Amino acid sequence: MKIASTQAQSSGHVSVLLSEAVDALAVVPDGIYIDGTFGRGGHTQAILNRLGPQGKLIAFDRDPAAFDLARQWRDQRLEFVHARFSEMSEKLSQLGIDQVNGILLDLGVSSPQLDEPERGFSFRFDGPLDMRMNPESGISASEWLSQVDVLDLTRVIRDYGEERFAKQIAVAIVNQRSISPIETTQQLADVIGAVIKKREPGLNPATRTFQAIRIFINKELDELEQVLPQTLSLLKERGRVVVISFHSLEDRLVKQFFKSHSSPPEIPRGLAIPEAQRPQPKLRLIGKSVRASSEEQRLNPRSRSAIMRVAERRAA
Repeated sequence: MKIASTQAQSSGHVSVLLSEAVDALAVVPDGIYIDGTFGRGGHTQAILNRLGPQGKLIAFDRDPAAFDLARQWRDQRLEFVHARFSEMSEKLSQLGIDQVNGILLDLGVSSPQLDEPERGFSFRFDGPLDMRMNPESGISASEWLSQVDVLDLTRVIRDYGEERFAKQIAVAIVNQRSISPIETTQQLADVIGAVIKKREPGLNPATRTFQAIRIFINKELDELEQVLPQTLSLLKERGRVVVISFHSLEDRLVKQFFKSHSSPPEIPRGLAIPEAQRPQPKLRLIGKSVRASSEEQRLNPRSRSAIMRVAERRAA
């Protein structure tokens, strides 16, 4: 257990809303829990700290670097699954687990991924334009940019990055690649910077486009849409699902899902059903959305966009 703690502290990753998220799970010592994104183990370790000897934690992550780190942990209560969290139900079934007491989904990209130039997630460092959370699967950002047409590129930058200069950026990228391939983060950032002349205070011109391409390459919204319905069948009665989002599109999906499953189903007009026999919603909202404190935002600027929502499984 101490090895795990040391690994979590030395990974360079600061887990956002750490105590708030684990508190929200309402961990029972002998429960079974899911950490949907192991990352560098911050939330995982905090959950393990609250579990008793009979507790169980299954941590998912598609990043090979996370897998390499997790293999160094020595805790019999921890099971690591090298897979996307959208495969949660399937992988748990293979482990002989049909229901759990809580599920934590910490969305987006981890600090180490952003800080490693060779991963190609950030314009702050010059490195190969990859952006894949699992570099062993799918096509890289540079490969995709070498073949995508202007219309599809515009759509991705506009819809996933909420970038108002999406079309101009897309045209510039396609024009540039006809001259020479865009293979590094600096090359892409330079193309975007040449298009956006007016800069927003505190925001690099490339921020929204990099974010949009990353979300598309990793199918992040698709992953979220696939895993949320699985939580309904996986959670035991009074089990909780906690989701930390870092993007308005992610949070919108979570908010809509929680709202739709915490509201009573509509009864067709004219159909008289006694109150006791009316179908009940599957989820109950727990509190209001939570954001990082001003102190956490000061210490960890990446927490500024974080928003956490919590829901609890009602009795069937």
